[in-house]
Amino acid sequence: MRRALVIGIDDYPSSPLQGCVNDAERLTEVLSRHHDRRVNFHCETVIAPPSPVTRPLLRQKISELFKEPADVAFLHFSGHGTVNGLGGYLVTPDYCEYDVGIAMTEILALANQSPVADVFITLDCCHSGAFGVFPAVSNDKVILADGVSVITATRYGQEALEEGGGGVFTSLLVEALEGGSAGLLGEVSAASIYAYIDNAMGAWDQRPLFKANVSQFVKLREAAPRLQPSLVQKLVEYFPLPAEPLELSPEFEPEVEPHDAEKEGQFRNLQKFRDAGLLEPVGEQSLYHAAVHSKACGLTMLGRYYWRLVNERKI
Repeated sequence: MRRALVIGIDDYPSSPLQGCVNDAERLTEVLSRHHDRRVNFHCETVIAPPSPVTRPLLRQKISELFKEPADVAFLHFSGHGTVNGLGGYLVTPDYCEYDVGIAMTEILALANQSPVADVFITLDCCHSGAFGVFPAVSNDKVILADGVSVITATRYGQEALEEGGGGVFTSLLVEALEGGSAGLLGEVSAASIYAYIDNAMGAWDQRPLFKANVSQFVKLREAAPRLQPSLVQKLVEYFPLPAEPLELSPEFEPEVEPHDAEKEGQFRNLQKFRDAGLLEPVGEQSLYHAAVHSKACGLTMLGRYYWRLVNERKI
């Protein structure tokens, strides 16, 4: 079972936001199903407007997300964030001077104590980098239980920006889940999401943070694969040894005589491997010329990596 709680709050009395509800709705849509429309996360979306989001309601929903066992629990918050001498807070619309919202330390405690196998938290708010940091104890120690991963939109003390009707961070998060961060076989993980967001944000922009205590990265969504697993498995068939090149000949190229249907079919697969960065021609600029001139092709380092995965029956 995979649960997700997606929160988006625009409706702040004195400082309304414009894109958080839109963020929550977009993220819910992409999280709910894999690329082939199979069910992924069972999502609950909490947005304001239309309904008010109070501290008690938000506390209840977050507690319920982490309370019962599950394979994965995903928490996302888009809204205002703040910090004081006691740490960071997710601000709720019913904030007041000495009670601004839900303490990040409280959410961390719920995540750390949760029976859920893997917890993934994303925060798109100002000062979100304060999550997991205890100022009264230490400014640089983060305590995460096994299986907890957190990606924040900013560092401690930074502002989170909105652009084009949504948060910059959440827009990149949605793109990453849709497939921008997917590996060759379409898997999207916490690490690949962070890498995608990190690369998209410049050195002078708000800087995301990635905090995790995991022994393996859980698959958060399946995007459309660049190559089907059944095709990738042919790497060990075409290349018995990963460092040995595959000799080509004119029979591989469909536009050149003589024709060989089996080799031409293999050549189409080799072209797909080339497009995915798994192999390259040897001594020629293109696979076409390598075949016509009876040269060879060989696996790239990425190709050898996937060859090992296939050979070890991990694909």
